[in-house]
Amino acid sequence: MKVIDILTHKKTALSFEFFPPKTAEGFDKLFDTVQKFRYLSPSYVSVTYGAGGSTRENTRNLVGKIQNETGLTAVAHLTCVGHSKDEIRKILENYSQAKIENILALRGDTPKNIPNFTESQDGFKFACELVQFTKKNFGQMGIGVAGFPEGHPLTPNRLVEIDNLKQKVDSGADYICTQLFFNNHDFYDFCERCEIAGINVPIIAGIMPITSVANMKKIAELSLGARIPAKLLKAVYRATNDEYVENVGIHWAAEQVNDLIESGVRGIHFYTLNKFEQIHKICESIGLISSEQLEK
Repeated sequence: MKVIDILTHKKTALSFEFFPPKTAEGFDKLFDTVQKFRYLSPSYVSVTYGAGGSTRENTRNLVGKIQNETGLTAVAHLTCVGHSKDEIRKILENYSQAKIENILALRGDTPKNIPNFTESQDGFKFACELVQFTKKNFGQMGIGVAGFPEGHPLTPNRLVEIDNLKQKVDSGADYICTQLFFNNHDFYDFCERCEIAGINVPIIAGIMPITSVANMKKIAELSLGARIPAKLLKAVYRATNDEYVENVGIHWAAEQVNDLIESGVRGIHFYTLNKFEQIHKICESIGLISSEQLEK
């Protein structure tokens, strides 16, 4: 089922994102975790894509396994970086043959762990080109793109940022899934700016709970400066150990999700870091799941 169809029929869709491990043992462990997430009744799940070949094959394997063995709708992330157009075509053909109906089209980050990495001379430079290519050659495929409530790290001009996003939508994207944010006002402002620009596709809110001080610092680093509100920082630094920090993160994320749902958001997308317990506690605390359901 296409994500856009899910968003049309559900009041608020609930989805979870995983990243593929590099080892067979890790792969099996993650699949067991994915099975747990089934009890949270996800509308769909997605799998990230390693740049430069680091986990790309694992992404395809995990997406296929989820789709075929769990009955869940799986979305495959696909990046332009490091791929030629022919390689992109072959990947999309493989997904199509495996009855994978959804991709999240991304430009992707240049891998920092691959020395002398060079981009393909016959590839796509921007995500909008990947969207356009997919729409033209694989019209049956559902296409999502990324949005940035706090601003795109490589596009400090917020007007240009929204223009670029509109170009992705005009190229054929069905919906937008945002990067993580900790202040819902940033998300609501982003949605308003999209509306002003004539972007009318559904917008899914990306949420990631803080689980430790180290995790918070890593989020800020990976998100290239995620804005962490002072109120959240105070609560994190007031906590005396990682268990208390985790509780702060769960509470903050639960408050965010509850507010978003009450405001009629089209979907909530959790960046899970392949961990189940924190996400389950968030969902349980706002009535999306009960312990009894989990035990069945």
